[in-house]
Amino acid sequence: MSVLLIAGSPTAPSRSTALLDAAALRLQRRGLAVQRLVVRELPAQALLHADFGNAQVQEAIHSVAAAQVVIVATPVYKAAYSGLLKTFLDLLPQAAFKGKTVLPLATGGSPHHMLALDYALRPVLGALGAGHILPGVYASDAQVTLTPEGAYQLQVDIADRLAEAVDTLLAEALPSASCSGFEPVHFSRVRCSV
Repeated sequence: MSVLLIAGSPTAPSRSTALLDAAALRLQRRGLAVQRLVVRELPAQALLHADFGNAQVQEAIHSVAAAQVVIVATPVYKAAYSGLLKTFLDLLPQAAFKGKTVLPLATGGSPHHMLALDYALRPVLGALGAGHILPGVYASDAQVTLTPEGAYQLQVDIADRLAEAVDTLLAEALPSASCSGFEPVHFSRVRCSV
């Protein structure tokens, strides 16, 4: 399974990227490889001018196309996802997320912005053809705190919710282990020897 992590924050380090990093760590502990797409590292002029000929933009679009699972993380500004993320999503083809399982993650200054996941980001992901959009995880600034060393740390409650969301993602995006390797056999074809 190919997993793409899209970081939509214009700053580094950021709380939304801390959520993405924690999700990546949980996926890697389960033996899955993840690929990162940090939107702020794409050329600004190419993003703003929708330069589809730019090699980095083409590579980013190809990364989305190749992924089976996408985790999108963004800060919430003015009750919506970041403008940087919007600029990138605007470059994607209409069916860029078709058949993909998507987990949205967001951070914001207070719990009052948590509906931005459902009312701002989810409709765009759906419009891009996402096959299955999981319930998102929203964290307020109080749940992702800055350590004295300058890194972000997830509080226990948000770390637990994120772990549960990643486990749900894995359960719904991976084929069932009970079906791996064998196809079902009808009872009439079963032979028994004693």
